[in-house]
Amino acid sequence: MDEILARAGIFQGVEPSAVSALTKQLQPVDFPRGHTVFAEGEPGDRLYIIISGKVKIGRRSPDGRENLLTIMGPSDMFGELSIFDPGPRTSSATTITEVRAVSMDREALRAWIADRPEIAEQLLRVLARRL
Repeated sequence: MDEILARAGIFQGVEPSAVSALTKQLQPVDFPRGHTVFAEGEPGDRLYIIISGKVKIGRRSPDGRENLLTIMGPSDMFGELSIFDPGPRTSSATTITEVRAVSMDREALRAWIADRPEIAEQLLRVLARRL
């Protein structure tokens, strides 16, 4: 698990001691295939890093069809926009296989970032690459 987490975008270029401090606060979660991790429009307060399995990220179009944005796998992070914007989720996340992940809530991550501003920069890099 540590090897997968080390490849996650949020940890790239971060000192190992800082990564170790954060990984102790991550909460393991398991989801069955077809589970909605979060739905578009729901309030968001948590990010996820996939350890194993696959998650699809999608958004509803005005006519009700689902637009697939991306499929994520091990070491990919999703839901991180809620750390910066606690408003409604802008997309839905649904498992397409059984998924094991770790999660962290906004307050824990913000406390970690407060001591290490380089983490906020790294999160912004990850978000910018997705645009």
